Amino acid sequence: MKTIKLRAIEPEDLDLLYEIENDTRLWNVGTTNVPYSRYTLHDYIATSSDDAYADRQVRMIIEDHNGETVGIADLVNFSPSHLRAETGIVILDAERRKGYATEALEELCRYARQVLHMHQLYGVVASDNEAALALYEKAGFQTQNRLKDWLYDGRKYTDAVLMQRFL
Repeated sequence: MKTIKLRAIEPEDLDLLYEIENDTRLWNVGTTNVPYSRYTLHDYIATSSDDAYADRQVRMIIEDHNGETVGIADLVNFSPSHLRAETGIVILDAERRKGYATEALEELCRYARQVLHMHQLYGVVASDNEAALALYEKAGFQTQNRLKDWLYDGRKYTDAVLMQRFL
């Protein structure tokens, strides 16, 4: 039974986006390492065309069956010429371990295949993030390579694993 849906980011999601983008615990798993202002995020929401081909990314809100926000799902670094993108899933702390990430990643794969006609998705996962590695494996992603000292959290470097799924 499907318990989540993905929807476009709305202006009302500004506080959530601000909270997630400025959560320093997440900076070592992404490309962000500076805080975003509300103005910058407001501008992003206002000017996003909601077209992956134009924006080279798609960011969506994950809602549960009651319409409550439980996280964000991303397709970033989208390459129209190669029909691939990097995936990202953030589930709010209080909503973790409820299966939302698994459903969101599957829905992201379906969307990428059926709507964007993509060929492949990939994820770059910290080698010590057992939950994320298990999530990607469960969704049919395969380990392709280990990236030495790929992620830096301000104190130490961590290896990352490149996970890939052909659609």
